[in-house]
Amino acid sequence: FRDGANIVAALQSPPTRSRSAPPELVTETLALFGYRTEDLDLAIPPALIHGGADHLVLALKSREALAAMAYNLKRGQALMRREGLVTILLAFAETPRLFHTRNPFASGGVYEDPATGASSAAFAGYLRNLGWPHGGAIDIVQGEDMGMRSRLHADIPSQPGSSIRVSGTARLMDAG
Repeated sequence: FRDGANIVAALQSPPTRSRSAPPELVTETLALFGYRTEDLDLAIPPALIHGGADHLVLALKSREALAAMAYNLKRGQALMRREGLVTILLAFAETPRLFHTRNPFASGGVYEDPATGASSAAFAGYLRNLGWPHGGAIDIVQGEDMGMRSRLHADIPSQPGSSIRVSGTARLMDAG
């Protein structure tokens, strides 16, 4: 729908779920991005998360590490396709309710996605499972480091595994 000059979009995810990521997958993914175990924020442990599609989440300790994200697209694509991952969600918690994320989408042949509702829903469901102090909602800034800043909002109901609503403003893309 339109809100003045803005187009506002929302999605309601299917039920969410999460589980710990296998250590070998975490090690391989860290190497893909040039990160080390010391770069991880273990308050949000590495996990396989689902909100309609499968994603791997790695939380980083610093915004600088997130901004420096770089990887080989072909290697990333091979890893994601082998593991059945749609994206890898890299996150930094600025506050308990404000996150900065990047979403490599090599499985689809795209280096990075500027706004990923499905992974945001899965991430919000994971935070709920962790008992994270989200206060019922989180905001996610994504795409900033690629020059396409998006802000997503996820409402988090208390029922474990329930659907997550993600909303945000959208922009029309030129078809030409």
